[in-house]
Amino acid sequence: MGKLLDIAGLAALGALMAGGAMAETVRLGTEGAYPPYNFINDAGEVDGFERQVGDEICKRAKLDCTWVTNDWDSIIPNLVSGNYDAIIAGMSITPERDEVIDFTQDYFPPDPSAYVAQPGAGADVVKGVVAAQVSTIQAAHVAASGATLMEFATPDDTIAAVKNGEADAVLADKGFLEDIVNESGGALAFVGPDVELGGGIGVGVRESDSELKDKLDAAIASMKEDGVLNEMISKWFDGRDDAY
Repeated sequence: MGKLLDIAGLAALGALMAGGAMAETVRLGTEGAYPPYNFINDAGEVDGFERQVGDEICKRAKLDCTWVTNDWDSIIPNLVSGNYDAIIAGMSITPERDEVIDFTQDYFPPDPSAYVAQPGAGADVVKGVVAAQVSTIQAAHVAASGATLMEFATPDDTIAAVKNGEADAVLADKGFLEDIVNESGGALAFVGPDVELGGGIGVGVRESDSELKDKLDAAIASMKEDGVLNEMISKWFDGRDDAY
């Protein structure tokens, strides 16, 4: 999920947290609302691609990890303030975020963003009304494109806006939108060209937690090397198995 955040004041808060000791149990923060990357299953537990990836990272890094859910619009501030120790939430690596937190190498390659609209509605993604989740790189792209941006707190709300006619189209990660389009019974369709945004998805950590970052990086590298990460991507993203 390519997401941006208003970073005013966060750098100062990060400085206050610098030097803090890493918790004995590593708490992994996620949104729990962006399938197949992350979602809450029927048992009320974090599930999805990133749950599987995060658990495997922790196993290889010999870390005792627990999962924490947090609303997207405050997910970086709550990492910086110490409510958890890492973010695994479909977060694209961007220069703006890297000013506030640090990132591991990517565990999911850059994924194109795409527009979805009601078929036959003549959606204008250039000058029309386009929905996007708040604080995302998709929202920033829409705002800069000349279209009218309509922001929503959750990804589900962006889809609802298209279905009920509030917005002409939605812009989001294509990996998130594919199942929604396929399961819509023809009510939704991809329109216009894909948009390349972001630099891949990585684990976000506090800038002071270099030791934790190194452990996570080593685990991700080993998952790429032995093909396990590709197997996980293939499982959750329609057989795609050549990402790394």
